[in-house]
Amino acid sequence: MIKKLLIFTVALSMGSAAFSQIHKMERSDSSMMGRSYTLNPVVVTGSGHHQRLKSTATPVHVLSSQEIREQGITTFDGAITRMMPQVSMSPNSMGTFLRLNGLGNKYILILINGQKLTGDISSNVDLNRINMERVKRIEVLDGAASSLYGSDAIAGVINIITDQPTQQLVSATSNTRVSGHGIFTENVTLDVYKNGFGSYTSFSHDRANSYQNNNLEYVKGSDTETQPTIAPFFTGYRAYNVGQKFTYSPNQHLALNAGVDFMHKITDRPNTRTDITGGTDYEMRYRGLRWNVGGIYKFTNRNSLQADFTVDRFRYGKQYDMETKDYAIGDYVQSKKQKSMELQLKAILGLMKNSTTIFGANWRQDYLTATSGNINQNVYTLAAFAQHEMKFFDVLTATLGLRLTQHETFKTHLTPKVTLMYAPGNFRLRATYSAGFRAPGLDEIYYHYFSINRGKPQIIFGNEKLSPEKSNYFSLNAEYRTNVIAVSVTGYINRINDMVVRKNINVDETTLAMLQAEFPEMTADQAAKLERYSLYQNSDKGDVKGVQVNVSANVFQGFNLSANYVYTYARTKSGDAWTMLERSIRHAATMAANYFHQWNNYGLNVNLNARFQSKTYYPDYEDAPGYGIWNLNTTHTYTGLKHVLIEPSIGVDNIFNKVDRRIDSSSRKYALYTPGRMLVVGLKLKFK
Repeated sequence: MIKKLLIFTVALSMGSAAFSQIHKMERSDSSMMGRSYTLNPVVVTGSGHHQRLKSTATPVHVLSSQEIREQGITTFDGAITRMMPQVSMSPNSMGTFLRLNGLGNKYILILINGQKLTGDISSNVDLNRINMERVKRIEVLDGAASSLYGSDAIAGVINIITDQPTQQLVSATSNTRVSGHGIFTENVTLDVYKNGFGSYTSFSHDRANSYQNNNLEYVKGSDTETQPTIAPFFTGYRAYNVGQKFTYSPNQHLALNAGVDFMHKITDRPNTRTDITGGTDYEMRYRGLRWNVGGIYKFTNRNSLQADFTVDRFRYGKQYDMETKDYAIGDYVQSKKQKSMELQLKAILGLMKNSTTIFGANWRQDYLTATSGNINQNVYTLAAFAQHEMKFFDVLTATLGLRLTQHETFKTHLTPKVTLMYAPGNFRLRATYSAGFRAPGLDEIYYHYFSINRGKPQIIFGNEKLSPEKSNYFSLNAEYRTNVIAVSVTGYINRINDMVVRKNINVDETTLAMLQAEFPEMTADQAAKLERYSLYQNSDKGDVKGVQVNVSANVFQGFNLSANYVYTYARTKSGDAWTMLERSIRHAATMAANYFHQWNNYGLNVNLNARFQSKTYYPDYEDAPGYGIWNLNTTHTYTGLKHVLIEPSIGVDNIFNKVDRRIDSSSRKYALYTPGRMLVVGLKLKFK
């Protein structure tokens, strides 16, 4: 680990040593940068309207399609964890547990082109619904952002911006990537654009085999005796995505769009066996269907009206591949079905010379049907929001925002936002206050859940008396940004009140009788094993403090460096006791060094990237150890053919073969899920 930290330090030193050369380049000719990173891209998430990154009063982190492509990444989790140290993920058969700045899934709002992505599995996000071949950039906004985006935006917002080419008549791409343990991705696109009409078709197939890092587990009740198991450490799967989008722009003022996306995914776990533990009788099956229509009318370059309507459906359940007492092979038992309908209207207006004003309204209807939780409920949300951004004296920008939310269950709530930016020359000093708001989910309100898990009954009750979760976010940011270097330092505090948690309550004779009356299907033998049940409550407080440092530089022609570090101190208070937030990470860092050079029709790109993080906290369990992972990818681009671009790639993931091989047990929790060093090869073909 020390060796890797030294390498990381050397990389940062290279960036500092190159500072004088960078300034020489800046004074000479910016065109020399060739294929260098754009350090001042256009972003939308921070302010709700398009503007250059250095002009936004709210700091935003951007991961471009160029960076994603150069690292040889074809999955969303790989893209965001390799370059965003404030993000961490834990994959399992129930989706991906995502954390941002110490806070988990339910506090993170994931958007696709500004529209919320619906669908979770036990509060875990299903990220296989995101087709990376269409991603133009990923924007991450830290902290509360409910004034613009409403409920759930407490930890932050991840906005995935997709791309539709508007220059070529017809183009098609095929992008294939293969590595060990059956990991395979294939993305195919077909784009047609002519006379203002665009058709964009995509297909993706993503799969991976289950694997183990240790084939032993502790015998139940023992900390020393082990036995073999076939239970996977990582659960394999097969996922398919099909997407179709149409656009039409009859003139420079009007742009219309309509699209549909379908996803199907099924896990691939070992079957139950009589001679060894760890198998299952069924696979988890997931399906998502999302469609939207929308348009924007531009009166002038600074005045526009936008409307979007989105319907998103997601469901999952058990598909049996072993015959059991109750089910035959092929039977499907639905566990959960979710649906949302959302309409958003937004006007972006330049009412004065140095100002941008946004007015908007939002209607959303959420539906939840959960067989196991005995839920069939829906709830609506109405909201109106406004934001005014004003520039004074060419160096001072102030933003005021306010959102009024009317929730069917939780009534009316106001969420304000205030930002100030002082911008002399290439420097930026920013201060932000924003409020967050999260309405408890329908499962947290109405759950009436009973199941048998490993022979023991599990009971969970929702709570109709819950209050919304609220947060206050404060941040200070200092930034220096030019075309060749960007340095940013941010400090923040995020405080959350009325956190909704699932409390375990011990069972006595009185409560046992109540539970048996609530769940008559529970047998006497099962009741005898019941030790506790769970109830959702507003009981905890959250307190997250952190510092982020980001450095990016175009060191010389074709060579770029970036390094990011975050310190996160995340705690939760239950009663009078403060404890570390589960799965929080105190220190994390990422870095990337990229070199590109063109020789006539051949281009070479070499990318070395790494992620480091300290131990992951698991209160009441053993902490997961820290690690450092290095990856190398080389891309070879051949442009000698008239109508075909050929781009093979080869690389090594996890160069130093870092693996967590601890024996699995109920007290083992993990942060590193890699199976070890893997050769990775890919081939991209683009026909035009």
